[in-house]
Amino acid sequence: MRPIWKGAISFGLVNIPVGLYSGTKSKQKVEFDMLREKDLSRIRYKRVAEADEKEVPYDQIVKGYEYEKGNYVVVTKQDFERVGLKSTQIVDIKEFVDLADIDPRFYDEPYYLAPEKGGAKAYVLLHEALAETGKAGVANVVLRPPREKLALVKPVNGILMLETMHFADELRHTSEIEVPKAEVGRKELDMAISLVKTMEGKWDAEKYHDEYRTALMDLIEEKVKAGGKPVTGGKAKAPSATRIVDLASVLEESLKEAQGSGVKKKPRKPSVKSRGRKAA
Repeated sequence: MRPIWKGAISFGLVNIPVGLYSGTKSKQKVEFDMLREKDLSRIRYKRVAEADEKEVPYDQIVKGYEYEKGNYVVVTKQDFERVGLKSTQIVDIKEFVDLADIDPRFYDEPYYLAPEKGGAKAYVLLHEALAETGKAGVANVVLRPPREKLALVKPVNGILMLETMHFADELRHTSEIEVPKAEVGRKELDMAISLVKTMEGKWDAEKYHDEYRTALMDLIEEKVKAGGKPVTGGKAKAPSATRIVDLASVLEESLKEAQGSGVKKKPRKPSVKSRGRKAA
């Protein structure tokens, strides 16, 4: 695996040379092109001005900020350069905080940090210090100029992970969602707790897969083999929403079902690989 960039972790007077690696693989999406039905030719989109519906050449397009309805100020390349942040490739840790205190909602995208030549001992030292203290380093990083990201350096499975994070003003507050209040009885609560305990298991990420993507790729393979002709097959039936009249009876039935099922079925593992365009 090739690093995205090589730089350093910095805290106090310590500098640790590191390489930054992506922590995820993008395979979730199945890409589609928009085509004309009669001949399957690709559909292209044009840049058209609202004022006269004329196509606008790319070199005549500028970026504008709408500061009030219908009024724009143009921001030029030189303007962006004035406020732009260069990718210094330095993970500059500002402070160390308790990892347990961080709300998971702030996490955005994971990356891995690996030591470069001459940095192994300091790298391991930082990893062990964070692991023993339960701390994580808070830093600002510029991975893709000009955007600055909040980031967290934490120990995971023997290495250091850099997790980019959302700033506080990027998260919606829970008060924006109106949730009605309701009274629950002790009987219902006890049964709900019993149901949760009956269905509990040990977290294993390998057990879970994108079943929709697998089914979609299976269907695409069938259509390719059939020369693009329609294929028949059973449609998955989604559970229907029902109006709960007696919550206690529903919980009781769920509890009986969970207790009687014994070992839970494992989700089907995907066996289909994407063809054609790479998933993004």
